[in-house]
Amino acid sequence: MQPLDFITTARRLAMGSRRGRPLETDLRRAVSTAYYALFHCLANCCADTIVGGAGSNRSRQAWNQAYRALEHGLARRRCGNRSAMARFPGDLQDFAEIFVLMQGMRHLADYDPDANDNPSLLLSRSYILQLIDNAEDVIRRFNQAPIADRRAFAVYVLLTVRNS
Repeated sequence: MQPLDFITTARRLAMGSRRGRPLETDLRRAVSTAYYALFHCLANCCADTIVGGAGSNRSRQAWNQAYRALEHGLARRRCGNRSAMARFPGDLQDFAEIFVLMQGMRHLADYDPDANDNPSLLLSRSYILQLIDNAEDVIRRFNQAPIADRRAFAVYVLLTVRNS
């Protein structure tokens, strides 16, 4: 799965398949799909930086385990910890901020039947397209960050922090 393919799908959903306003369900799925672009970007980073990327001498089973180890809730809590995130470069901080925002938006889009009446969601095509553009931007910048920073971020979002 390529994270930017999720962005393409989210954008297509937000544009709608007919003239005029897209269906509410398409807009909701666009929000969810954009979040999953971020999630799969992070899961891929965790697996590639810890186990090894494509072309490396890696165990496929270990790579899959690292990929699947990413937990939505823990990743959100870690990304939302501003003091801990301050030690990472700006591009990773921006990714974390959008990750937290989009996970909250996904929850509203997927689980709130009154989300259209919820001023924090505003299921408008223009707003959702802006969210998708923001997700795409932070994914591109995240993937261009130095490998050492992405590896440290992967360890941070995956592993339990224990105090000595």
